[in-house]
Amino acid sequence: MLSGKKLFNRRRMRVRTSIRQAAAGRPRLSVHRTNQHIYAQVINDAEGVTVAAASTLDADLRKELKVGSNAEAAAKVGKLIADRAKGAGVETVVFDRGGFLFHGRVKALADAAREAGLKF
Repeated sequence: MLSGKKLFNRRRMRVRTSIRQAAAGRPRLSVHRTNQHIYAQVINDAEGVTVAAASTLDADLRKELKVGSNAEAAAKVGKLIADRAKGAGVETVVFDRGGFLFHGRVKALADAAREAGLKF
């Protein structure tokens, strides 16, 4: 019987492999969530560089948010990452949900990033 962590890593690698095949040179929007916070990065894998990053730990968002672990906070991070990515010249990305299901906070972040103008 596999542990939860091993299953998570398997799912994460399966998602990452399919994303690399479909990326066609586009940067990837990687999402990580914990029980208290959510993090997002736009990563250019060809150069190995993080283009933009945002999380609920950012000073701008900490003042606005009461809690960093709800869908509202994830939506604000999604809007912020889209603004920062567009400021860095990135318009289209591939979405990397990691081993997380596309539901709840991860979905809220993705929807907010799309509404803010990021295409994926």
